[in-house]
Amino acid sequence: MYVDVVIAGAGPNGLMLACELSLAGVRPLVLERLPERTEENRANGLVGQVVRMLDRRGLHRRLSGSIEPPRPGPSFVFGALPLDLSTLEDNPLYSLPVPQRRIEQVLEEHAVELGVEIRRGHELTGLAQETDAVTVDVAGPAGSYRLRARYLVGADGGRSLTRKLAGIGFPGVTRDNTISRTAQAVVPSSLVDPVTGGLNVPGHGLVPPFRHHRTERGLFVYAPFPSRPPLVSTTEWDPGEAGDGPLTLDELRQSVRRVLGADLPIDPPEGPGPHMVRRQVGGNTRLADRFRDGRVLLVGDAAHVHSAMGGPGLNLGLQDTVNLGWKLAAEIHGWAPPGLLDTYERERRPAAERVIMQTQAQSALVAPGTEVTALRELFTELLADRRNVQRIADLMAGADIRYDPGSGDAHPLVGRWAPDLSLDTGNGPVRLAELTENARPLLLDLTTDASLAMELSGWQDRVDAVTARCDDSPAGALLLRPDCYVAWASVSPNPGSRDRAALRAALERWFGAAR
Repeated sequence: MYVDVVIAGAGPNGLMLACELSLAGVRPLVLERLPERTEENRANGLVGQVVRMLDRRGLHRRLSGSIEPPRPGPSFVFGALPLDLSTLEDNPLYSLPVPQRRIEQVLEEHAVELGVEIRRGHELTGLAQETDAVTVDVAGPAGSYRLRARYLVGADGGRSLTRKLAGIGFPGVTRDNTISRTAQAVVPSSLVDPVTGGLNVPGHGLVPPFRHHRTERGLFVYAPFPSRPPLVSTTEWDPGEAGDGPLTLDELRQSVRRVLGADLPIDPPEGPGPHMVRRQVGGNTRLADRFRDGRVLLVGDAAHVHSAMGGPGLNLGLQDTVNLGWKLAAEIHGWAPPGLLDTYERERRPAAERVIMQTQAQSALVAPGTEVTALRELFTELLADRRNVQRIADLMAGADIRYDPGSGDAHPLVGRWAPDLSLDTGNGPVRLAELTENARPLLLDLTTDASLAMELSGWQDRVDAVTARCDDSPAGALLLRPDCYVAWASVSPNPGSRDRAALRAALERWFGAAR
C-alpha cells in the first residue's frame, strides 16, 4: 500500500497533524499501537498560544462547549510564584481546562470527519528510507505487513521508536531526585475556602487552588477542575522508597503530611472512573539532535521532553504539528519552494529550547533550600514590575516567538502570530478565526481600493484572498501562512509598487513560484 504520509502515534500531536494534512489535501495514515484510546489522563488542559490556534481551526468551541471565543485568564503561576495578568495590555496566557482524553476524542472525531484512516493496534516495527519514499514495517492484529509512504512522522512520544529507528540522537539529562504523587481525590467540603476555592488546611493555612504551593519540604497542588474530582498532588526532593505497585491514597496522605506539615483528609472519588492515580520518580529533559532525517520527521515529545510545570507540553507539540503540516503538504503537492521543509526545524527547535529553558528555571525556583527561598524573594520583587510579568507570560505562552522575517525592514508583525481581528467583509462582523479554519494561506486585503488580490495571479490555487475593513488593524494588509503566522504585512492602506513587490517576494518565499 502506498500513502502520502504515515504518522506513528494517535495522541493529540499525531491526530492534529493528520487533520492539518487532510485539510491541505494530503492523505495521511495514522498507526497507533494501542487498540483503543487510553483512559489515562496525561494532561489536564491546554495553556498558551495553542488555545488560540485551536480557535483558528474551529476546534475551540468543540472542546469548550461554548460559542464564545477564548479569553485569557487573570492569573497564572511561574515557579510557584503568582503572576498577576490582569494589568497586562496584551495577556497571552489563554487556558482551556479540558482533560487530554477529551482532547484526543475531539481530534480523532475531526480527523475521521476529514477522511483520515486510523489503525489502532498497529505498531511501527521498522523503517527503511529510499530516495523518494520510506518503507514502514508494521505489526498488526492480523500479522505483519509493509507500507510505502512519501514521508513518515514520529508522533510516538518521548520513547519514540520512530526516532530510534531513524538513528536520531536524544541528548539531555535524566534526574531521579524527585518523586511526584498525584491522584483524583475528595476533600471535606468544610476545608474548601468559599472565596478562593482553595483549601484551609488545619495546622498549615490557606493553599490557593491550581498553584504549585511550595514549602521547604516540597510542593503541594490542589486543583478543583470543574465536572470532575479534584486533583491532589505532591512533589518531594527525597524520593526514598518509591513503593511497589500502584500509588495508594494512604501513601499520598503521608506525603501531604511531610510537605505541608499537617494532615489532609482525602478519600477516593465517587462515580465511575477511571480516576487518576500516578507516581513518578524523576524526569527527563531531552532534545532530539535533529527533527528531520531524510523522509522521517519528529513532532511533540518524540522531538523534545521537559518538565510539565506550567503545562507547556501540548502547547509546544500541537504547534509543531501546525507548523509542519502545511509545509509537508506543499512538498507532496510539488509547489514548495526550495528549503521550505527545513524551516520546520529552524522555527520549532528554538521554540523547544525556550520551553526547556523556562521549565528548568521553574524547577530551580521550587526546589528546597534557603538559597532558593532567597531567589524567590528576589523574583517576587521583579514580578512587581508589569514589564517582567509580560515577558514571562509571553515566554510561557510561546507568544514571544518571532520566526525569521526575511528582511531587516520588514513590518514588525512579520514572523509573528497574526493578532485577533474583527473584520467587516460587507456581511457583518467576522472574526479572523472564522477565515482560517480551512488551513490555507490567506491574503487579508484591508486596503482602501481592495486591489491587492490582483497580485495573487499565479498563486490563486494555493492562496485565498479576503477583502475587508478593520478599524483597529495594525497593518493595511496581511499575508498569513496556514499556521497563522504573518508572512508579509503592509503599513500603508494604499500600498505602492514597493509593497506589492515585497508581497510577491513573500508569496514566492513561502508558497513557491507563480503558475
